[in-house]
Amino acid sequence: MKIIRSKEGEVFDIELEEGLLRENRKIAEENRKVLDEHNILAIDVMGSVGSGKTTLIAQMVKRLRKKYRIAAIAGDLTTTIDADSLSKAGAKVIQVNTGKECHLDANLIKKALKELPLKSLDLIFIENVGNLICPAEFPLGSQKRIVVVSFSEGPYIILKHPYIFLDADLVVVNKKDLAKKMGVSFSKLKKEILTLKPKIEVIPTMAKKGEGISEVIAGLGLKR
Repeated sequence: MKIIRSKEGEVFDIELEEGLLRENRKIAEENRKVLDEHNILAIDVMGSVGSGKTTLIAQMVKRLRKKYRIAAIAGDLTTTIDADSLSKAGAKVIQVNTGKECHLDANLIKKALKELPLKSLDLIFIENVGNLICPAEFPLGSQKRIVVVSFSEGPYIILKHPYIFLDADLVVVNKKDLAKKMGVSFSKLKKEILTLKPKIEVIPTMAKKGEGISEVIAGLGLKR
């Protein structure tokens, strides 16, 4: 099979223009400074549509809301469905609709932070737009990044989307109840992730039933 691989400069993608990425990194640094000044831990949660990001965050909010003052920034193209779920879980929520954009960027987070009572917060979960490609290129200023994938996405999900794992601090493999049905091996997925980023923690979960949530919380260095 003949494979055509793009060389640097051959892909015409205005969104990924270096000037834009450089400006995004600059604003991300400003966001980080604001978060650090207020002693707020922000966690960027990335993953594809349907991987279970919202359910995972909601489960963590329910377990942590008595110890931490929590907000969430929910990124989506048009709806408030995920934001509504996080609000019901007990987080103060800001919805960010990106329209046609496939990711959140630092400037959108900067705007969202201005709408939050930062002096009254300890923890912010940022639910990125469902996508395993674009968010990797756009840091938001968060101190930690999680990638959520699911067994329902098949056995090649890591091999097909390697770059998003490189800046992750933790990887969650959700919907472990579907592993056998989908013919997906957790040990194989974990090995592929560790090949990309050795020593990163990889946690299997069934977020809908609350399984593995305590391990994720501990992996983020949070206390219940």
